[in-house]
Amino acid sequence: MARAVWSGSISFGLVNVPVKAFTAVRGHEVHFHQLEKKTGARINNKRVSEKSGREVDGDDIEMGYEISKGRYVTFEKGEIDELKPDSTRTIDVSDFVALADIDPIYYERTYWLAPDGDAGVKAYQLLLAAMEDRQRVGIGEVVMRNKQYLAALRPLDGVLAMSTMRFADEIVPQSDIDQLPSRRAKADPKEVKLATQIIDSLEAEWDPKRYHDTYTEELRSLIERKGKGEDVVVHEEEQEDEGAKVLDLMAALEASVAAAKEKRTGSKRSSAATKSTGTKARSTRKAAPAEKAAAKKKAAARPARKSA
Repeated sequence: MARAVWSGSISFGLVNVPVKAFTAVRGHEVHFHQLEKKTGARINNKRVSEKSGREVDGDDIEMGYEISKGRYVTFEKGEIDELKPDSTRTIDVSDFVALADIDPIYYERTYWLAPDGDAGVKAYQLLLAAMEDRQRVGIGEVVMRNKQYLAALRPLDGVLAMSTMRFADEIVPQSDIDQLPSRRAKADPKEVKLATQIIDSLEAEWDPKRYHDTYTEELRSLIERKGKGEDVVVHEEEQEDEGAKVLDLMAALEASVAAAKEKRTGSKRSSAATKSTGTKARSTRKAAPAEKAAAKKKAAARPARKSA
């Protein structure tokens, strides 16, 4: 059962909606530990003085901020704690804005909001229905874990969601990046026409299940196989042929459009064949090219072991 990470209420006008927040995003990163090769023992990082080289006890450490090279202003823990915002249990909605007006660059982390108790269900459904009707996003502030956040409340797949947001001064202005092209530069109309044809050929409905983190999937598979003591063969990456690259932009666009047309034609033929036979067309895969033995490196297979 999911555990709430925050509970409080949404306040808009004189209406309060008691809610609980649940994490809506779960990362699947793989974390490794550093081990000593000979023993498999975990490696610990110690707090060592840069000047003396000796380990320093936690009671002898203070916080410092470097204001210039080698010059610090220091703080006691209590001084910083006094500045932390008080934990509030209310999200005061100050504005309702159009969803399209918020660029995704501002979003950070998203939480599902559920009504807190049976008494809050009616008010929750009222706010959800009103926001869906107006297609508006509620903007307010919330304090979680002693940190202040700008928050966007929005209807998402039939429920309310809250996304923490970055403040405006956290966004890097385009003017800070010299390498960005000038807005005055105009693209060639013929090239734009070809580029739009490519975009049209790749148009599709958004389906997030189509996309996978193949690196993490393969890494977890490798971990599982090594944990079983299997031999693992690592293949060297083939070097990309630089000469095969199309350097001319127009030629690249024309080749892409031709490939897209061929793909559409093949798709129509396949569809027609399926209808005429009443069976699904079977897709075939090209046989993978033979791998050169010289491109293989045998990885040392070691059974999983417990750290000392």
